Amino acid sequence: MRQYNSLRDIRADIANGQVSCKQLVEQYLRNIKERAELNAFLEVFEEEALAQADAVDQKLANGTAGKLAGMVIGIKDVLAYKGHSLQASSQILNNFKSLYNASAVQRLLDEDAIIIGRQNCDEFAMGASNESSAFGNVLNADDHTRVPGGSSGGSAVAVQADLCLASIGSDTGGSVRQPAAFCGVIGMKPTYSRISRFGLIAYASSFDQIGFITKSVEDAALLLEVVAGKDEMDSTASQREVPPYSQLLTSDKKYKIGYIRDCFEREGLDTEVKDAILGVKDMLRDAGHEVEAVEFPYLDYMVPTYYILTTAEASSNLGRYDGVRYGYRSDNVTDLTSLYKKTRAEGFGHEVQRRIMLGTFVLSADYYDAYYTKAQKVRRLIKEKTDELLQAYDFLILPTAPSTAFKIGENTANPLAMYLADIFTVQASLAGVPAISIPVGRDANGLSIGLQLMTRSFEEPALLAFSNYILDKITVEA
Repeated sequence: MRQYNSLRDIRADIANGQVSCKQLVEQYLRNIKERAELNAFLEVFEEEALAQADAVDQKLANGTAGKLAGMVIGIKDVLAYKGHSLQASSQILNNFKSLYNASAVQRLLDEDAIIIGRQNCDEFAMGASNESSAFGNVLNADDHTRVPGGSSGGSAVAVQADLCLASIGSDTGGSVRQPAAFCGVIGMKPTYSRISRFGLIAYASSFDQIGFITKSVEDAALLLEVVAGKDEMDSTASQREVPPYSQLLTSDKKYKIGYIRDCFEREGLDTEVKDAILGVKDMLRDAGHEVEAVEFPYLDYMVPTYYILTTAEASSNLGRYDGVRYGYRSDNVTDLTSLYKKTRAEGFGHEVQRRIMLGTFVLSADYYDAYYTKAQKVRRLIKEKTDELLQAYDFLILPTAPSTAFKIGENTANPLAMYLADIFTVQASLAGVPAISIPVGRDANGLSIGLQLMTRSFEEPALLAFSNYILDKITVEA
C-alpha cells in the first residue's frame, strides 16, 4: 500500500476500491510496530481503531460518512478521550482514565475520524525537545540522534514516519509549530479562542491552544473546519462562525509581506536556516509580492515574558495534582503535608518542578509586581506592536526555530538554551494570533527547515491559502 499525504488521496482510493479504512488502519498499525523505537505512541488503540474502521467503511458504503472518514489520527497525551488513559506524559497521573471527551476529540469522532492512539509529549507539554516525558524521549525519524522538538514531539514524529495521517496536539508557545519544523511536516496554531480548550489539560490557560500536525495544508484546513467553533463548555471559545476553510485554499492576490529584520540578524540563527527563509522571501518578491523588512524592538523580551507568565499560570493550574483525589499517590507518607510534598516530588519530573517553582516565585507577594505585573505589561506591548505590523502587512515571515533539530542531550543541562529554542514561536502565542510552520528545505545534514507565517486574528483562511501557495511554488521550482 502506498504512503498517503492527504485525506483527498485516501478518499479517492477508497472510492476506486483500492483501499478500505480497515486496510489503512492495519497498515498504520504495522508501521507503528516496525518503528516502535521512535517511542511516538504511549498507547495504541488497536482493537478499537479496527472496529472504528469497520464502522466507517460501512458508513462510506451507505453514503453517510462524515468529513473525516478515512483520516487516521493520533492524539497528544493532553487531550481527554473518554475511557482512555490521560497522563500528560507524567507519573503524577498514573492509572487515571478520562471520564469524558474533550470537545475537539468529540468533534473528530462526530465526523468519523479514526483515533489510533495516544502520543508521547513533554511532561505537561513543558519542553522544546520531548526529553522531559516520564516515558522517555521520542526520536526524530530523520536522525535518531536528534530530538523531534516539543512538546508535541510524538505527534510530529507519528506524522513524519507515517504512523498516522495527522495528529492533534497543543501549542502553548510553539509546541505544534517547532516539532513540525524539526520533522518536516506542517504545524498550525489557530487564533487563541478559535478552538475550545474543554478537555485539554491546562498548562498556561491564557496561551494554550489546540493545533494540528499534518502532511498537507488541506488536511490542516479540514481539521480546523471540523474542530473550531463555539462551545458551551468553554466560555473563552470564540462565538464567531467557522468558515469552510478547506474550500478557501486558493488565492491569486498579491500580498504585502513583512520579514522581521531582528530575527535574521541574531547571532544564534543557523546560517542554513537563515538562507532558506531568505530564499523564500526572495522567491515571493520575484513572484510580484511586496516584501519589506520590518522592525520589532521586543524580540529580546519575548522569551522572558513568556516564561514568567506561563510558569505563573502553571503554578496555579498544577496545584490540583495533590495525590488526594486521583492519579499518583506516594506510599511514603505520614500526614497530609507529607502526602502533598512526597506525591509531587515523586510524581512530577524535574522540568515541571522547575517551572512550578519559578511560577510560585514570580507570584509571591514580594515579587509579584516586579515580575508578573511587569511581564503582563510587556505582553501588552508585544501584542500591540504585532497587531500594528499586521495592520500594515498581510503576513509576517520568520524562521520557526533558530536551528534544525539539535542532538538529544545537547541542551538538557542548560535550561536557558532550551528555552531559547522558542524565541521565534512565542510571539504568536503572546499576541494570540494564528501561525503556521511549513517545511521549506533541508540543511546539509538532511534535517528539515521550517518557515513560520503569522497573520491577523481569525484570518486563518488567508494564512492557509498563502501557505498552500508557497508550498506549491516551492514544489514547482524544485
